[in-house]
Amino acid sequence: MVVYTEANQRLADRRPCAGSRADLKLCLLNSPCCKDHKRTPKECLKAKDGTVPEECYALYNTFFECKRSILDMRTRFRGRKGY
Repeated sequence: MVVYTEANQRLADRRPCAGSRADLKLCLLNSPCCKDHKRTPKECLKAKDGTVPEECYALYNTFFECKRSILDMRTRFRGRKGY
């Protein structure tokens, strides 16, 4: 989860699902896969060798659902998921 230190601080990224993307990025960069094995976050997600915590996979699923909801026409009424 992205933590803000000041009351009015926001992400510089204004794209849809930016919060989910930032959380996923921080989780992957802090995982042993990226730190110890010197892999990219994309390689770590594809490896599935147990060095990435389950929390990161849950965040990846949330990010995927958010991106998919952008294309879903029903979100005009329901709003984006994971936002």
